[in-house]
Amino acid sequence: MEDPEIRTAVAADVPAIVGMLADDPLGAQRESPDDLTPYLAALDRLTSDPNQYLVVAVREGRVVGTLQLTIIPGLSRRGSTRSIIEAVRVHADERGSGLGTRLIEWAIEESRRQNCQLVQLTSDRTREDAHRFYERLGFTASHVGFKLPL
Repeated sequence: MEDPEIRTAVAADVPAIVGMLADDPLGAQRESPDDLTPYLAALDRLTSDPNQYLVVAVREGRVVGTLQLTIIPGLSRRGSTRSIIEAVRVHADERGSGLGTRLIEWAIEESRRQNCQLVQLTSDRTREDAHRFYERLGFTASHVGFKLPL
């Protein structure tokens, strides 16, 4: 199997990205693959922000994975810059192929390139397989996260 190309997402990738976002019990409740309008508007916002990276993994011409990386300059930790990995998804046909690891490795490499001192991510508490995956890659469950829907 050829190594995937990891590149910046473009508008033509949005249907495949949204399909992967919706392809699990949590995503099925909150995503709307039938109406791409809000996703295309979000892509415009992401691509106009130099601290945002929405990437796709492409294998044999097909989008098979995605993630978003956000770079956040800050004052804490002696003025450290950190990154946040979000919305990691691998197409169902590719799970177990090592693609998820390759996507996270890309995010860590890019974070280093951006002089980040910390990479962080959150994962829904019900995603136990994902938790094991992140722990295998060296992440530790060090904090409790909170959300407030607006």
